[in-house]
Amino acid sequence: MSTARHTQSADLLDPPRRSPDLDVRDLEQRTRLMRIITRLIAVSELGSREIARRAGLPMQKISDLLAGRLEHLSLDELQLLYRSIDPQATTH
Repeated sequence: MSTARHTQSADLLDPPRRSPDLDVRDLEQRTRLMRIITRLIAVSELGSREIARRAGLPMQKISDLLAGRLEHLSLDELQLLYRSIDPQATTH
């Protein structure tokens, strides 16, 4: 089997994954917000469903956040979650 044919079939089996913009500053901001939000959720009396409802996001986004899947959340979504948990908070 030639290398070209092997590479082509590998591409069909494992298509390239979509990756978010990995700008370092954006990633640092998202990481910091994720940590803050995760702590706020842990001490909050609000349940995950209520937090998702207030933020207007699907419950899956909260699950992704709590599982540490930062690549599934944009900076805007994280800021929205932060404000929905702590309405008096200012965006970082």
